[in-house]
Amino acid sequence: MRRIAPHTLVLASILLLGACAPASDAPTPKSSAERTATEATSEKARLNAWFEDRFMEGVRAYPQRLTSLGYTERKDEWNDPSRAYSLEQLDRTREALVEMRETFDYDALDADGQLSYRLFEKNADNSLAGREWWDHQYTYTQMRGAHSSLPTFLINNHKIKNIEDAESYLTRLETIDEPLDEHTRQAKAKFEKGIAPPTYVYDFVIESSRNIIAGNPNDADSDDLNLLLGDFKKKVEKLDIDDETRTKLYERAIAAIVNDLTPAYERIIAEMERQKPLSSADDGAWKLPDGGDYYSARLKIMTTTDMSATEIHNLGLSEVDRIHAEMREIMKKVEFDGNLQEFFEFTRTDKQFFKPEGARGRAAYLKEATKFIDDMKMRLPEVFNRLPKAHLEVKAVEAFREKAAGKAFYNRPAPDGTRPGIYYANLYRMDAMPVYQMEALAYHEGIPGHHMQLSISQELEGVPSFRKYGRFTAYSEGWGLYSEFLPKEMGLYADPYSDFGRLAMELWRAARLVVDTGLHDKKWTRMEATDYLMTNTPNPDSDCLKAIERYIVMPGQATAYKIGMNKIVELREAAKDELGDKFDIRDFHDAILATGPVPLSIMEEQVDIYVTKAKAG
Repeated sequence: MRRIAPHTLVLASILLLGACAPASDAPTPKSSAERTATEATSEKARLNAWFEDRFMEGVRAYPQRLTSLGYTERKDEWNDPSRAYSLEQLDRTREALVEMRETFDYDALDADGQLSYRLFEKNADNSLAGREWWDHQYTYTQMRGAHSSLPTFLINNHKIKNIEDAESYLTRLETIDEPLDEHTRQAKAKFEKGIAPPTYVYDFVIESSRNIIAGNPNDADSDDLNLLLGDFKKKVEKLDIDDETRTKLYERAIAAIVNDLTPAYERIIAEMERQKPLSSADDGAWKLPDGGDYYSARLKIMTTTDMSATEIHNLGLSEVDRIHAEMREIMKKVEFDGNLQEFFEFTRTDKQFFKPEGARGRAAYLKEATKFIDDMKMRLPEVFNRLPKAHLEVKAVEAFREKAAGKAFYNRPAPDGTRPGIYYANLYRMDAMPVYQMEALAYHEGIPGHHMQLSISQELEGVPSFRKYGRFTAYSEGWGLYSEFLPKEMGLYADPYSDFGRLAMELWRAARLVVDTGLHDKKWTRMEATDYLMTNTPNPDSDCLKAIERYIVMPGQATAYKIGMNKIVELREAAKDELGDKFDIRDFHDAILATGPVPLSIMEEQVDIYVTKAKAG
């Protein structure tokens, strides 16, 4: 039984004293239901205020997050990436969890307040459980790591609107060696414990690091500027300042790149070159200390279910078979003469399915992807009550990271509107971006996918901030994949090849269930997993290899998409069956989106609430 908060006892005393007042002065008596509702509202308001305090404490602990959210505090600092600091923050999480349980009465909250309470518990429990596996995440990989994330942060998040912003940028440049060196120390310590990525990863990290320090760092007027000197110059050029001040800023940036940034990257490169010949070619998480338990923990976090690796693997095999059957129907529509494997080869190699390499092809791809998104915006009111306010841009992945980066991804907008959401398309190789997948990819990353879901989440009113900016991968990626499927029901994908592209992307996520569990549970090699994708999907060989290399360094993450989508579709079909003519797709989508990100079990509860209310209405 949860403890009754002192606030509730005080409120009860006030009500009792009020009952003794003269009849002429007494307020109109409230019903029991009204009193309960008032108490629930008051307790929820008190809890929400506490949530906001805890949220801001957490945000202020990480300067980069402050900048990302549009705050100007600590804008010249980096996050502290040390283990000691991380453990200190986990101690605060534990203390906050105890404080919430002791201070607030769960039973006195309304339904939304209880949901916030449970989600805070879930987030805290997940964070505390992750302490056991703190070392198991690889420090530097081709997908993530400070070597790429810190420059990307400066380029995309650190705005320069005035001299103070420019000086803060410079201070970050001058101190970037501190977080980079700490990450390098961690990479070295983990390697000694037998926790290191497979051999193939090292060349990617080395190349990306060299790209950061490439170019001329000594002359702001060079035609071959260093990446960050170029970014700084582009931003400072927009300031209304005199030439002498501008020159001094450039001189300071040059000194920081030469004396601080470049040596730190050279130390990363040296450590990666030291580790590479000593590293293992084994790929899966099973090779790590307690690797089986680690992978099980990752699956639980990523899917928010208790599904085992074997159950996920078998689900993937079943879904691959189903989607293959649907693809054979499309083969009939386009009158292709051959088997499915031959159709795959046709779609991965025929030039009609690809934009040309070079600037013109890239520009055409971005223009057409933007049009798909703009057209979908016009159709949103047909299927949604809630629409995002934030703007969306479609951009190519920057040159310095395009070779190592994934096929496509999304960056959420700034809450204050100063930065739009960005859908990044990786156009490093146009033969890896078939046009028949362009439509589904735009829906997934843009609208009605990640941009819509994440924008609506952070625009929710009356919801604690930790829920607005929370993340449950199965929810978010499940929504992204569902957003590829929904337009099909709206009459889009008119071209059979575009519909094939939609199925190809769903097939890709189904095959992920097979290869992720194959790699990390069944000890498949990188080539065995790659061969599975090459045989069972139409994606080009380079796409398959890059994907497997991603799944290797991010155990379990790839399983979230299909499991999340399947749950949304399952809940929608159940609601349709239950409600019949009372089913409204817009209200169903509200049930999914109005809570912000949640585990799949809580998503099911919210849909059940929608169904109950719809039946009663």
